[in-house]
Amino acid sequence: MLVADIQIRDPFILKHGGLFYMYGSTDKDIWRGNGVGFDVYTGQDLVNWDGPFPAFRPPEGFWGTRNFWAPEVFACKNEFFMFASFIGDGFMRGTAILKSERPTGPFLPWSRGAVTPANWMCLDGTLHIDESGEPWIVFCHEWVQVGDGTVCAARLSADLSGAVSEPVKLFSSSEAVWSRKAFSPSNNIEGYVTDGCFLHRMSGGKLLMIWSCIGEMGYCLGYAVSESGHVLGPWKQAKKPLFAEDGGHGMIFRDFEDRLMLAMHSPNKTPNERAVFVGLEETADGLRLTN
Repeated sequence: MLVADIQIRDPFILKHGGLFYMYGSTDKDIWRGNGVGFDVYTGQDLVNWDGPFPAFRPPEGFWGTRNFWAPEVFACKNEFFMFASFIGDGFMRGTAILKSERPTGPFLPWSRGAVTPANWMCLDGTLHIDESGEPWIVFCHEWVQVGDGTVCAARLSADLSGAVSEPVKLFSSSEAVWSRKAFSPSNNIEGYVTDGCFLHRMSGGKLLMIWSCIGEMGYCLGYAVSESGHVLGPWKQAKKPLFAEDGGHGMIFRDFEDRLMLAMHSPNKTPNERAVFVGLEETADGLRLTN
């Protein structure tokens, strides 16, 4: 199957054992109705893919019933951990952690519910391992609850089963000069979006975070730089977005030729979302697109 034929939002690439594994929000309509699960595709060249294969299907009694969003899979000590967001009756949206012995799954619940705060509307949790080996979850506190969306971080237990610290706010969406207000008709509110955070340690040691919001031309992706080199920052926003034209929720990986790549989805409207892979180059200040 060609990548151009796969409807997917929030694409995430795991490189493992000579294959790329592509995860993402794969339900046909992630906005309405009960969630089906997450699928995974496998390939070697980012163009041709095998699948879909069912990576996660909710077990009976699983707390999340809707909005199955943004799975990210990380290999840790011969196990695979999926960070993914859900909402359910009586539960705020949050990121839970699932685990499998194989990158294709099946992934099963590992954390007890969401690891983000129970009374917060959160999404798009990602794993960050700091330079001392401590694991963190970095996630977005949603604009639909706080108006000006934020990115936050909390330390995780060594086995990645839960948070062991209170969350710390890293920055707000409006701190980026390119962030613009969004309007949610379903909630009848206006505010600044944060989503799709992902951290990248540059070859020179600088720590970057890409994240998405609404910009002048719609959905966009930019980045911030940690001035301390640590996840707690302080974080300085780039002067302009990295990708400004109807695309975002990105992550960074290296292909089999060791080229730095950005994965994101574009356009942003359902059902036209597709995975897009763009070359990246590290600069003295941060990142730039190469094609």
